[in-house]
Amino acid sequence: MARKLRVEYPGAIYHVLNRGDRGEPIFRTGQDREMFLGALAETCGKTGWQVHAFCLMPNHFHLVVETPGANLVSGMKWFLGAYTSRFNRRHRLLGHLFSGRYKALFVEGSGTGYLKTVCDYVHLNPARARLLAREDKLSRYGWSSYPAYLRPARQRPGWLRTDRLLGEHGLSGDTPAARREFAARMEARRLADLAQEWKAVRRGWCLGGREFRQGLLEEMGGRTGPNHGGEERRESDEAWAERLVAEELQGRRWTAAELARRRKGDAQKLKIARRLRQETTMTLAWIAKKLNMGAAGSLANLLRQARAKQ
Repeated sequence: MARKLRVEYPGAIYHVLNRGDRGEPIFRTGQDREMFLGALAETCGKTGWQVHAFCLMPNHFHLVVETPGANLVSGMKWFLGAYTSRFNRRHRLLGHLFSGRYKALFVEGSGTGYLKTVCDYVHLNPARARLLAREDKLSRYGWSSYPAYLRPARQRPGWLRTDRLLGEHGLSGDTPAARREFAARMEARRLADLAQEWKAVRRGWCLGGREFRQGLLEEMGGRTGPNHGGEERRESDEAWAERLVAEELQGRRWTAAELARRRKGDAQKLKIARRLRQETTMTLAWIAKKLNMGAAGSLANLLRQARAKQ
């Protein structure tokens, strides 16, 4: 039976969760966690994602992400692939790191409290898992976005968006007083019985009101492609990559014939390839073919050599 396509549309919010293969750890050290967050930052730079919450647990992760560009699928493919490759290389391993397909729960972001529910669920996860002692404050767990919410904006990563969650808590303004109030509310929620509230997050496919759910059901039943249609939809990742290539060729006054004529390791071609790797989720194979640079492995070697010379 074929897998259902992911529904994507501009501004969609998802609670994404993925576990280690066979329940095994996906992080062995703090450096692994830093590497994961580094890959997440790169993904946000490539895709325009806005992260509302995250939590890194020993054998799984939670991510609440908003996708202005309707690009969850391509972004997750690059993100999980990049981290898996780096983790395996660092620990001299081969094979899968994550267990099957990631779960993506749709979240309504209309300001009616659903985003608050899922972000609080993510931030309270270390307490539920008993990774904190009862006397420890929630902020002691350093591998979630919660401690960053309590710091001034200049001390947070640029891809972490805090205003929407604080707004759903009824807190306006990024002030010390608002942050203190947010911490007090989270400590209170930590002590409350929230099992019924969490039920839809754990078992459902959608967290939202009736109209939101109905709209998603209609979208799932009527669409034929992996992305939402319509004029508001941003260009696909491939179309964006094509535009970057055209821009680079125009800037150099190159024709397609000139691109093909130049040798595979041409320095200018390599600059274009590096930009595509930095700003898109396209594969090495796609870039190598598009720029007439030979096999993907050859391009990977050229890029590594260029980085070594920097």
